[in-house]
Amino acid sequence: MKATRSRQSVHLDREKHHVTDRRCTSWPDRVKAVETRGFFKDQKVQQCKEKRKNPQTTKSPEVKGYCSFGSLPVLNPGRLQTAKDHADKAVKMHKVFSVQGPYPVIREGLRTRGWVEQRSRRSSHHVHQRLRYESRASSDDADDDDGDDDDNSDNVKEKQDPDGLNDLMSRLVRDETVYFYWTNRRDSINTNSLQKDQITNHFAQTGSFTTKVGLCVNLRNLHWFDSADPDTFFPRCYRIGALDDKHAFIEDYRRTACTSLLKYIVERGQGEHRQTKNRNNQTTQGQRKQSRELSRPALSQMIDFAVKVCQELLESLEHRDIDKNLDTLQELSKEEWAEFIDSYCLVVHGGAEVEVSDQFVVTSKAMLQRLEEFSPQLDIEGIHNIWIIKPGAKSRGRGIKCYKRLDQILRLVDRDQTLIRESKWVVQKYLERPCLVHGTKFDVRQWFLVTDWNPLTVWFYKKCYLRFSTQPYSLDKLDSSVHLCNNSIQKHLKPSHQRHQSIPADNMWSDNQFKAFLSSQGMEAQWEAVVVPGMKKALIHALQTTQDLVDSRKNTFELYGADFILGRDLHPWLIEINVSPTMAPSTLVTARLCAAVQEDTLRVVLDRRADRSASTGDFQLIHRQAAVEVPQYLGVNLLVEGSKIKCPCTLPPLRPLNPSPLKHPGPAKEKEQVADKVKSLCKRSFKSTKLSTGVIQPPPPCTLEPAVPVEQLHLHMTGDKS
Repeated sequence: MKATRSRQSVHLDREKHHVTDRRCTSWPDRVKAVETRGFFKDQKVQQCKEKRKNPQTTKSPEVKGYCSFGSLPVLNPGRLQTAKDHADKAVKMHKVFSVQGPYPVIREGLRTRGWVEQRSRRSSHHVHQRLRYESRASSDDADDDDGDDDDNSDNVKEKQDPDGLNDLMSRLVRDETVYFYWTNRRDSINTNSLQKDQITNHFAQTGSFTTKVGLCVNLRNLHWFDSADPDTFFPRCYRIGALDDKHAFIEDYRRTACTSLLKYIVERGQGEHRQTKNRNNQTTQGQRKQSRELSRPALSQMIDFAVKVCQELLESLEHRDIDKNLDTLQELSKEEWAEFIDSYCLVVHGGAEVEVSDQFVVTSKAMLQRLEEFSPQLDIEGIHNIWIIKPGAKSRGRGIKCYKRLDQILRLVDRDQTLIRESKWVVQKYLERPCLVHGTKFDVRQWFLVTDWNPLTVWFYKKCYLRFSTQPYSLDKLDSSVHLCNNSIQKHLKPSHQRHQSIPADNMWSDNQFKAFLSSQGMEAQWEAVVVPGMKKALIHALQTTQDLVDSRKNTFELYGADFILGRDLHPWLIEINVSPTMAPSTLVTARLCAAVQEDTLRVVLDRRADRSASTGDFQLIHRQAAVEVPQYLGVNLLVEGSKIKCPCTLPPLRPLNPSPLKHPGPAKEKEQVADKVKSLCKRSFKSTKLSTGVIQPPPPCTLEPAVPVEQLHLHMTGDKS
């Protein structure tokens, strides 16, 4: 406090050179003078620095006076009045905004609509650097959302303010209420302290679908909201740190090994696997050295084992195992499973030579055809049984790894006991057979906007873009450079010389470029018929399961970025949903699309609020539920009333006043003591009674004490409104 007063006193002492008598100056004029002097002083200092950089420029006497800190220039009354009028109008119309982060498009869009920015005292560059540091420092927290807001953020340049008008207006409204917040971190604003008419771009408690763990858990409850099956658009996922999920994952891995073996037999019999291995060089030199021939009886036992497991799975899915006696069911032991898994890895991963007969192919193919009806992910599973392990509290592809062996997955997770206790590790079935463009893997970044949670209102953006890997797709190499398409990872890698030349060096395509590729493959109609409807349904289902878990504050919206991977049939599979998706113009594609989606977001949030017929750009309303009336919470009022009851007669004491020490008498003495007690009790009871004609007279009435006023106890419990 002392330091603040001292700084204020120094500032006021300096102002005495310019204002001789403060008592003769009105408060608005003083504010105007202080603000404008500071503003023009900074402006002239910048001009002096620019003049020093160009020594050949002729210096006039006015320039020397400009650079002097002892004298200040004469203000331009017209410019000052313009700034004041614009700021006053913005304050009256509640058009003061604040932006934290590298969002020049948002700033320019708001200023075009008559809004004035309230900047922080520190520069936007320093604020952005601090936010990036806080974002990375808190990335390991349990509630951290998936996001990539700092990708290439250093390349974002703010639009220059040559005349300093925006800076001046920002100073004029620095003490006014902000009515529009746009930040790149949800916790930058305390939404509980906001007024009802203040707008912010982040909902609270969205980790239920913007984290890997939240999406994994909540999609299991989709059957309560819709008849859709999450296995049709979201790869199977487990919290490997949770004990129940861990056991379920181990069973899933074992069953997937059985189906993978059957698919390997079918493809080997049809010659597809051999051709694929020769084309993609999937058999390395080390595998050839370790490969050995597997006998036909051993292969027959493996196929019978796999068919038996698949048959039990079908019976459980068709509920035909209910009537079976549990005593007759024989569970496979750990030793049997370990032997089968080792043999499976030897055949599929080790390249062991096997002799596939026609009977093996027919048996395996028949079982796979039966499984297709109940397993929508059978085609994308492939034959290698690869699973992707994701730390649930990290984003931008950090810590993600792919493994084939079950023991490797369990060993990786068991290293960190903290993650196990908090169930942060997520293991998900890897899509081994995605759609490829010239032999290269890609994913799709799709934006969508939520403007309300009650009723749930979802806007789908018609434009999207593709992100490519820098390496050709191969299942032999489980490196992140091959299987992860995150721009935060691929931007640091050099594209492989073996990759097709049609893929650009910046690893991105627009949706129009991908449509042109589909058209060349004769699948142009699949984009509107399969890809877009599939992405819309997946997003709606993901939001349906979490709409009761999100803080549905009015005057709030949020823009999300969903990542999809397309199957060979172009069916979209939801991978994750990111909060604060990057808006950095890192490539030619993102420079155009990111600017467009930000401008269209303002159209939906602001323009449509004032005019329902206003254009929403490329945003399309795809879902709006009927509003549900939430009963007002009035708290808890409990009332307990009672009255004191006084006994009219004095009851005899339960035990004598002077009890003797307890001793354990013999059996004979116990009978005598009981008889004596009964006699004394009878004498005491009938001492004052008179017997007549053998009828026992009732005892005389006891003297009643005067009526005691009733004492009431009132207990009120009031619950605060939460």
